Amino acid sequence: MSRFAAVLLLGAAVGGAEVLQIPVEGEGARYWPRWRGPSGQGMVEDKGYVDRWSNTENVLWKVELPGSGNSSPVIWGDSIFLTTSYDGGARRSLLCLNRADGKLRWETFAPESAPERAYPKNGHASGTPSTDGKLVYTYLGNHGLMAVDFAGRQAWHRSFGRTNCLHGTACSPLLYKDRVIVFQDQRSPAHSFIAAFDKQTGKTKWWTHREEDTGWGSPIAIRALQREEIVVSSQFKVNSYDPETGKQLWFAYGTTAEVTPTPVVGHDLVFASSGRAGPTLAIRPGGSGNVTRSHIAWQSPRGSPFIPSPLLAGDYLYLVNDMTGVATCLEARTGKSLWQGRLGEAQRESFSASPVYVDNKVFFTNDVGETYVLKAGDEFQLLHVNRFHEMTLASPALVDGIWYFRTERHLYAIGRRH
Repeated sequence: MSRFAAVLLLGAAVGGAEVLQIPVEGEGARYWPRWRGPSGQGMVEDKGYVDRWSNTENVLWKVELPGSGNSSPVIWGDSIFLTTSYDGGARRSLLCLNRADGKLRWETFAPESAPERAYPKNGHASGTPSTDGKLVYTYLGNHGLMAVDFAGRQAWHRSFGRTNCLHGTACSPLLYKDRVIVFQDQRSPAHSFIAAFDKQTGKTKWWTHREEDTGWGSPIAIRALQREEIVVSSQFKVNSYDPETGKQLWFAYGTTAEVTPTPVVGHDLVFASSGRAGPTLAIRPGGSGNVTRSHIAWQSPRGSPFIPSPLLAGDYLYLVNDMTGVATCLEARTGKSLWQGRLGEAQRESFSASPVYVDNKVFFTNDVGETYVLKAGDEFQLLHVNRFHEMTLASPALVDGIWYFRTERHLYAIGRRH
Protein backbone atom coordinates (compact mmCIF):
# COMPACT_ATOMS: atom_id res chain seq x y z
CA MET A 1 0.00 0.00 0.00
CA SER A 2 1.33 3.46 -0.88
CA ARG A 3 1.83 6.07 1.80
CA PHE A 4 -0.80 8.25 0.11
CA ALA A 5 -3.34 5.43 0.21
CA ALA A 6 -2.56 4.91 3.87
CA VAL A 7 -3.17 8.59 4.55
CA LEU A 8 -6.53 8.45 2.78
CA LEU A 9 -7.55 5.35 4.70
CA LEU A 10 -6.49 7.11 7.89
CA GLY A 11 -8.69 10.04 6.93
CA ALA A 12 -11.63 7.72 6.38
CA ALA A 13 -11.03 5.96 9.69
CA VAL A 14 -10.23 9.02 11.77
CA GLY A 15 -12.06 11.79 10.01
CA GLY A 16 -15.20 10.01 8.89
CA ALA A 17 -16.42 9.99 5.30
CA GLU A 18 -17.62 13.60 5.34
CA VAL A 19 -14.95 15.85 6.87
CA LEU A 20 -11.15 15.62 6.73
CA GLN A 21 -8.13 17.84 6.37
CA ILE A 22 -7.06 17.68 2.72
CA PRO A 23 -3.84 15.61 2.55
CA VAL A 24 -0.96 16.13 0.18
CA GLU A 25 -1.55 13.98 -2.89
CA GLY A 26 0.75 12.27 -5.38
CA GLU A 27 4.53 12.26 -5.02
CA GLY A 28 4.46 14.75 -2.15
CA ALA A 29 2.75 12.16 0.07
CA ARG A 30 6.07 10.27 0.13
CA TYR A 31 7.87 13.15 1.82
CA TRP A 32 7.27 15.91 4.40
CA PRO A 33 6.39 18.89 2.18
CA ARG A 34 4.63 21.16 4.67
CA TRP A 35 3.96 22.01 8.30
CA ARG A 36 3.11 18.74 10.15
CA GLY A 37 3.69 16.56 7.10
CA PRO A 38 1.49 15.15 4.30
CA SER A 39 -1.52 14.77 6.58
CA GLY A 40 -1.04 18.26 7.98
CA GLN A 41 -1.65 16.77 11.42
CA GLY A 42 1.61 15.16 12.55
CA MET A 43 0.50 11.63 11.64
CA VAL A 44 3.07 9.09 10.41
CA GLU A 45 1.77 5.76 9.10
CA ASP A 46 5.13 4.30 8.01
CA LYS A 47 7.03 1.96 10.32
CA GLY A 48 10.70 1.61 11.14
CA TYR A 49 11.35 4.79 13.11
CA VAL A 50 13.50 4.54 16.23
CA ASP A 51 11.89 5.75 19.44
CA ARG A 52 15.11 6.31 21.38
CA TRP A 53 17.82 8.92 20.77
CA SER A 54 20.07 11.53 22.35
CA ASN A 55 22.62 13.95 20.98
CA THR A 56 24.84 10.89 20.36
CA GLU A 57 22.57 7.81 20.26
CA ASN A 58 21.04 6.90 16.86
CA VAL A 59 22.46 10.08 15.29
CA LEU A 60 23.04 9.44 11.56
CA TRP A 61 24.42 12.93 11.05
CA LYS A 62 24.40 16.33 12.74
CA VAL A 63 25.20 19.69 11.13
CA GLU A 64 25.44 23.19 12.51
CA LEU A 65 22.93 25.62 11.01
CA PRO A 66 23.72 29.24 10.15
CA GLY A 67 21.71 32.09 11.64
CA SER A 68 18.77 31.44 13.95
CA GLY A 69 15.22 30.20 13.46
CA ASN A 70 12.46 27.97 14.76
CA SER A 71 10.84 26.86 11.51
CA SER A 72 10.50 23.14 10.96
CA PRO A 73 12.32 21.35 8.14
CA VAL A 74 10.35 20.31 5.07
CA ILE A 75 11.53 17.58 2.72
CA TRP A 76 11.08 16.69 -0.94
CA GLY A 77 13.21 14.08 -2.65
CA ASP A 78 16.81 14.46 -1.49
CA SER A 79 16.39 18.07 -0.35
CA ILE A 80 15.68 19.60 3.07
CA PHE A 81 14.40 23.18 3.24
CA LEU A 82 14.19 25.49 6.24
CA THR A 83 14.38 29.20 6.98
CA THR A 84 16.80 31.21 9.06
CA SER A 85 17.52 34.83 10.00
CA TYR A 86 20.52 37.03 10.73
CA ASP A 87 21.26 40.39 12.35
CA GLY A 88 18.17 40.46 14.52
CA GLY A 89 15.88 39.66 11.61
CA ALA A 90 17.28 42.24 9.18
CA ARG A 91 18.28 39.42 6.80
CA ARG A 92 16.30 36.22 6.23
CA SER A 93 16.84 33.30 3.94
CA LEU A 94 15.75 29.88 2.74
CA LEU A 95 18.30 27.08 3.15
CA CYS A 96 18.52 23.90 1.08
CA LEU A 97 20.47 20.97 2.56
CA ASN A 98 21.34 17.55 1.19
CA ARG A 99 19.20 14.91 2.89
CA ALA A 100 21.96 12.28 2.80
CA ASP A 101 24.46 14.20 4.93
CA GLY A 102 22.99 17.61 5.83
CA LYS A 103 25.49 19.58 3.76
CA LEU A 104 24.35 23.02 2.62
CA ARG A 105 23.53 23.16 -1.10
CA TRP A 106 22.42 26.76 -1.39
CA GLU A 107 21.00 29.72 0.49
CA THR A 108 18.61 32.27 -1.03
CA PHE A 109 17.99 35.59 0.73
CA ALA A 110 14.71 37.47 0.66
CA PRO A 111 14.84 41.20 -0.15
CA GLU A 112 16.04 43.01 2.95
CA SER A 113 13.65 44.92 5.16
CA ALA A 114 13.57 46.40 8.64
CA PRO A 115 12.62 43.63 11.08
CA GLU A 116 9.25 43.62 12.80
CA ARG A 117 9.00 43.39 16.57
CA ALA A 118 9.41 39.80 17.73
CA TYR A 119 9.28 38.00 21.04
CA PRO A 120 12.77 36.54 21.73
CA LYS A 121 11.47 32.98 21.83
CA ASN A 122 9.64 33.41 18.53
CA GLY A 123 12.41 35.11 16.58
CA HIS A 124 12.21 36.06 12.90
CA ALA A 125 12.14 32.69 11.11
CA SER A 126 9.34 30.66 12.69
CA GLY A 127 7.04 30.02 9.72
CA THR A 128 7.69 26.62 8.13
CA PRO A 129 8.07 26.59 4.31
CA SER A 130 5.84 24.56 1.98
CA THR A 131 6.74 22.92 -1.32
CA ASP A 132 4.95 21.31 -4.25
CA GLY A 133 8.11 19.75 -5.68
CA LYS A 134 8.62 22.63 -8.11
CA LEU A 135 8.87 25.71 -5.92
CA VAL A 136 9.42 26.30 -2.21
CA TYR A 137 7.19 28.95 -0.61
CA THR A 138 8.11 30.78 2.56
CA TYR A 139 6.48 33.62 4.46
CA LEU A 140 8.95 35.87 6.27
CA GLY A 141 6.94 38.68 7.85
CA ASN A 142 8.30 42.10 6.83
CA HIS A 143 10.43 40.31 4.23
CA GLY A 144 7.31 39.12 2.45
CA LEU A 145 6.23 35.94 0.70
CA MET A 146 8.90 34.34 -1.49
CA ALA A 147 8.90 31.46 -3.98
CA VAL A 148 12.22 29.78 -4.84
CA ASP A 149 12.93 26.96 -7.29
CA PHE A 150 14.93 23.84 -6.42
CA ALA A 151 18.12 25.42 -7.79
CA GLY A 152 17.82 28.33 -5.36
CA ARG A 153 16.58 30.92 -7.88
CA GLN A 154 13.89 33.30 -6.72
CA ALA A 155 10.77 32.76 -8.85
CA TRP A 156 8.75 35.62 -7.37
CA HIS A 157 8.38 37.76 -4.27
CA ARG A 158 5.50 39.68 -2.69
CA SER A 159 6.00 42.44 -0.14
CA PHE A 160 3.18 43.33 2.29
CA GLY A 161 5.00 46.27 3.83
CA ARG A 162 5.64 46.66 7.54
CA THR A 163 3.75 44.30 9.83
CA ASN A 164 2.79 45.24 13.37
CA CYS A 165 2.53 42.05 15.41
CA LEU A 166 2.53 41.53 19.14
CA HIS A 167 5.24 38.84 19.14
CA GLY A 168 6.31 38.60 15.49
CA THR A 169 5.09 36.41 12.62
CA ALA A 170 4.81 32.62 12.37
CA CYS A 171 2.34 31.61 9.62
CA SER A 172 3.26 28.63 7.43
CA PRO A 173 1.98 28.95 3.85
CA LEU A 174 -0.85 26.62 2.78
CA LEU A 175 -0.75 25.23 -0.75
CA TYR A 176 -4.22 24.69 -2.20
CA LYS A 177 -4.63 23.72 -5.86
CA ASP A 178 -3.06 26.57 -7.90
CA ARG A 179 -2.65 28.96 -4.98
CA VAL A 180 -0.65 29.67 -1.85
CA ILE A 181 -2.60 31.03 1.14
CA VAL A 182 -1.30 32.99 4.13
CA PHE A 183 -2.93 35.02 6.87
CA GLN A 184 -1.46 37.76 9.01
CA ASP A 185 -3.25 39.31 11.98
CA GLN A 186 -1.82 42.63 13.14
CA ARG A 187 -2.07 45.01 16.07
CA SER A 188 -3.81 47.43 13.73
CA PRO A 189 -6.82 45.31 12.62
CA ALA A 190 -7.23 47.50 9.53
CA HIS A 191 -4.17 45.69 8.15
CA SER A 192 -5.07 42.10 9.14
CA PHE A 193 -5.74 39.82 6.17
CA ILE A 194 -6.00 36.36 4.69
CA ALA A 195 -5.02 36.16 1.03
CA ALA A 196 -4.41 33.71 -1.82
CA PHE A 197 -1.70 34.12 -4.46
CA ASP A 198 -1.01 32.30 -7.70
CA LYS A 199 1.64 29.65 -7.04
CA GLN A 200 3.47 30.27 -10.30
CA THR A 201 3.41 34.07 -10.49
CA GLY A 202 2.60 35.41 -7.02
CA LYS A 203 -0.32 37.46 -8.38
CA THR A 204 -3.20 38.02 -5.97
CA LYS A 205 -6.13 35.62 -6.39
CA TRP A 206 -8.13 37.20 -3.57
CA TRP A 207 -7.56 39.30 -0.46
CA THR A 208 -9.93 39.30 2.53
CA HIS A 209 -9.79 41.72 5.43
CA ARG A 210 -9.80 40.22 8.93
CA GLU A 211 -10.91 41.87 12.16
CA GLU A 212 -8.55 39.97 14.49
CA ASP A 213 -5.33 41.60 15.69
CA THR A 214 -3.42 38.76 17.37
CA GLY A 215 -2.67 35.21 16.20
CA TRP A 216 0.18 33.01 15.01
CA GLY A 217 -1.39 29.84 13.64
CA SER A 218 -1.50 28.57 10.06
CA PRO A 219 -4.50 28.05 7.75
CA ILE A 220 -5.71 24.55 6.88
CA ALA A 221 -7.80 23.24 3.97
CA ILE A 222 -10.63 20.81 4.71
CA ARG A 223 -13.27 18.87 2.83
CA ALA A 224 -16.55 19.47 4.62
CA LEU A 225 -19.71 17.80 3.35
CA GLN A 226 -20.17 19.06 -0.22
CA ARG A 227 -17.54 21.79 -0.24
CA GLU A 228 -13.96 22.66 0.65
CA GLU A 229 -13.04 25.32 3.20
CA ILE A 230 -10.02 27.23 4.49
CA VAL A 231 -10.11 27.30 8.31
CA VAL A 232 -8.20 29.71 10.55
CA SER A 233 -8.16 29.66 14.36
CA SER A 234 -7.19 32.97 15.90
CA GLN A 235 -8.23 35.68 18.34
CA PHE A 236 -11.60 34.96 19.99
CA LYS A 237 -13.01 32.91 17.09
CA VAL A 238 -12.48 30.31 14.40
CA ASN A 239 -13.18 31.41 10.80
CA SER A 240 -13.90 29.51 7.60
CA TYR A 241 -13.38 30.91 4.09
CA ASP A 242 -14.26 29.89 0.55
CA PRO A 243 -10.91 28.87 -1.00
CA GLU A 244 -11.97 30.08 -4.46
CA THR A 245 -13.14 33.58 -3.50
CA GLY A 246 -11.97 34.31 0.05
CA LYS A 247 -15.54 34.97 1.19
CA GLN A 248 -16.17 34.15 4.86
CA LEU A 249 -18.41 31.10 5.19
CA TRP A 250 -18.84 30.76 8.96
CA PHE A 251 -17.30 31.69 12.29
CA ALA A 252 -17.54 30.40 15.85
CA TYR A 253 -16.61 32.26 19.03
CA GLY A 254 -14.88 30.63 21.98
CA THR A 255 -11.10 30.91 21.63
CA THR A 256 -9.02 33.30 23.73
CA ALA A 257 -7.13 36.51 22.94
CA GLU A 258 -3.83 34.91 21.81
CA VAL A 259 -3.97 31.74 19.69
CA THR A 260 -1.09 29.83 18.11
CA PRO A 261 -2.23 26.16 17.73
CA THR A 262 -3.30 25.11 14.23
CA PRO A 263 -6.54 23.06 14.10
CA VAL A 264 -6.78 19.35 13.34
CA VAL A 265 -9.72 17.55 11.75
CA GLY A 266 -11.49 14.22 12.24
CA HIS A 267 -14.74 12.55 13.26
CA ASP A 268 -16.56 15.22 11.20
CA LEU A 269 -15.18 17.90 13.53
CA VAL A 270 -12.60 20.68 13.49
CA PHE A 271 -10.63 20.76 16.76
CA ALA A 272 -9.31 24.23 17.60
CA SER A 273 -7.29 24.85 20.76
CA SER A 274 -7.12 28.28 22.38
CA GLY A 275 -3.94 29.93 23.49
CA ARG A 276 -3.03 30.80 27.09
CA ALA A 277 -4.64 27.64 28.50
CA GLY A 278 -8.11 28.42 27.17
CA PRO A 279 -10.67 25.86 25.97
CA THR A 280 -10.52 23.50 22.99
CA LEU A 281 -13.50 23.70 20.62
CA ALA A 282 -14.90 20.86 18.53
CA ILE A 283 -16.78 22.48 15.65
CA ARG A 284 -18.93 20.88 12.94
CA PRO A 285 -17.95 22.64 9.70
CA GLY A 286 -20.23 23.28 6.77
CA GLY A 287 -22.35 26.00 8.40
CA SER A 288 -23.08 29.61 7.49
CA GLY A 289 -22.61 32.82 9.44
CA ASN A 290 -22.30 32.71 13.23
CA VAL A 291 -22.39 29.01 14.15
CA THR A 292 -21.34 29.40 17.79
CA ARG A 293 -24.62 28.09 19.16
CA SER A 294 -25.45 25.63 16.39
CA HIS A 295 -22.18 23.93 15.40
CA ILE A 296 -19.96 23.63 18.50
CA ALA A 297 -20.27 19.93 19.37
CA TRP A 298 -18.32 20.23 22.62
CA GLN A 299 -15.97 22.55 24.44
CA SER A 300 -13.31 21.48 26.92
CA PRO A 301 -12.56 23.32 30.15
CA ARG A 302 -9.50 25.54 30.30
CA GLY A 303 -6.10 23.92 29.96
CA SER A 304 -5.40 23.86 26.22
CA PRO A 305 -1.94 24.57 24.80
CA PHE A 306 -0.71 28.07 24.06
CA ILE A 307 1.85 27.13 21.39
CA PRO A 308 1.75 23.39 20.38
CA SER A 309 -1.03 22.21 18.09
CA PRO A 310 -3.25 19.27 19.08
CA LEU A 311 -2.76 15.75 17.77
CA LEU A 312 -5.66 13.56 16.64
CA ALA A 313 -4.89 9.83 16.45
CA GLY A 314 -7.75 7.38 16.11
CA ASP A 315 -10.42 8.13 18.69
CA TYR A 316 -8.15 10.29 20.84
CA LEU A 317 -7.21 13.95 20.88
CA TYR A 318 -3.86 14.66 22.60
CA LEU A 319 -2.90 18.07 24.01
CA VAL A 320 -0.06 19.44 26.08
CA ASN A 321 -0.50 22.51 28.25
CA ASP A 322 2.81 24.28 27.82
CA MET A 323 2.16 26.52 30.82
CA THR A 324 2.06 23.56 33.23
CA GLY A 325 3.71 20.66 31.36
CA VAL A 326 0.56 18.55 31.62
CA ALA A 327 -0.54 16.31 28.74
CA THR A 328 -4.23 15.50 28.28
CA CYS A 329 -6.05 12.84 26.27
CA LEU A 330 -9.66 13.54 25.30
CA GLU A 331 -12.22 11.31 23.64
CA ALA A 332 -12.40 13.06 20.29
CA ARG A 333 -16.09 12.58 19.59
CA THR A 334 -17.31 13.75 23.00
CA GLY A 335 -14.53 15.76 24.64
CA LYS A 336 -14.52 13.43 27.65
CA SER A 337 -11.23 13.63 29.55
CA LEU A 338 -9.58 10.19 29.64
CA TRP A 339 -6.30 11.02 31.36
CA GLN A 340 -3.83 13.71 32.33
CA GLY A 341 -0.13 13.25 33.03
CA ARG A 342 2.76 15.53 33.87
CA LEU A 343 5.66 15.73 31.43
CA GLY A 344 8.59 16.94 33.49
CA GLU A 345 8.57 19.86 35.87
CA ALA A 346 5.85 22.50 35.64
CA GLN A 347 7.20 25.53 33.83
CA ARG A 348 5.68 28.38 31.81
CA GLU A 349 6.19 28.21 28.06
CA SER A 350 7.80 24.79 28.32
CA PHE A 351 6.63 23.21 25.01
CA SER A 352 6.67 24.71 21.51
CA ALA A 353 7.00 21.74 19.10
CA SER A 354 3.75 20.06 18.13
CA PRO A 355 3.31 16.36 18.97
CA VAL A 356 3.79 13.52 16.48
CA TYR A 357 2.15 10.09 16.22
CA VAL A 358 4.38 7.19 15.09
CA ASP A 359 3.93 3.43 15.52
CA ASN A 360 1.19 3.67 18.15
CA LYS A 361 3.24 6.14 20.19
CA VAL A 362 2.82 9.87 20.83
CA PHE A 363 5.96 12.02 21.00
CA PHE A 364 5.94 15.34 22.91
CA THR A 365 9.15 17.40 22.68
CA ASN A 366 9.71 20.26 25.12
CA ASP A 367 11.81 23.39 24.75
CA VAL A 368 14.93 21.95 26.39
CA GLY A 369 15.04 19.05 23.94
CA GLU A 370 13.37 16.34 26.04
CA THR A 371 11.02 14.09 24.09
CA TYR A 372 8.43 12.25 26.19
CA VAL A 373 7.40 9.00 24.50
CA LEU A 374 3.90 7.85 25.46
CA LYS A 375 1.95 4.80 24.42
CA ALA A 376 -1.09 5.93 22.45
CA GLY A 377 -4.42 5.07 24.03
CA ASP A 378 -6.87 5.80 26.80
CA GLU A 379 -4.36 5.37 29.66
CA PHE A 380 -1.36 7.51 30.53
CA GLN A 381 1.73 5.34 29.91
CA LEU A 382 5.08 7.13 29.75
CA LEU A 383 7.54 4.75 28.10
CA HIS A 384 10.75 6.78 28.33
CA VAL A 385 12.31 10.20 27.76
CA ASN A 386 14.87 11.11 25.08
CA ARG A 387 17.21 14.06 25.61
CA PHE A 388 19.08 16.25 23.11
CA HIS A 389 20.42 18.67 25.74
CA GLU A 390 19.71 21.51 23.29
CA MET A 391 16.87 23.99 23.02
CA THR A 392 14.31 22.51 20.59
CA LEU A 393 11.37 24.66 19.52
CA ALA A 394 10.71 23.32 16.00
CA SER A 395 8.53 20.31 15.21
CA PRO A 396 10.30 17.36 13.55
CA ALA A 397 9.98 16.01 10.01
CA LEU A 398 9.87 12.26 9.36
CA VAL A 399 10.68 10.53 6.07
CA ASP A 400 11.81 6.99 5.18
CA GLY A 401 12.46 5.90 8.75
CA ILE A 402 14.47 9.01 9.71
CA TRP A 403 13.58 11.81 12.11
CA TYR A 404 14.86 15.29 11.24
CA PHE A 405 15.07 17.57 14.29
CA ARG A 406 16.02 21.24 14.27
CA THR A 407 17.49 22.40 17.56
CA GLU A 408 18.75 25.86 18.48
CA ARG A 409 22.01 25.36 16.61
CA HIS A 410 21.83 22.05 14.72
CA LEU A 411 19.88 19.83 12.37
CA TYR A 412 19.90 16.16 13.36
CA ALA A 413 19.07 13.08 11.33
CA ILE A 414 17.94 10.36 13.75
CA GLY A 415 17.55 6.74 12.68
CA ARG A 416 18.84 3.21 12.69
CA ARG A 417 22.13 2.51 10.96
CA HIS A 418 21.95 -0.30 8.44
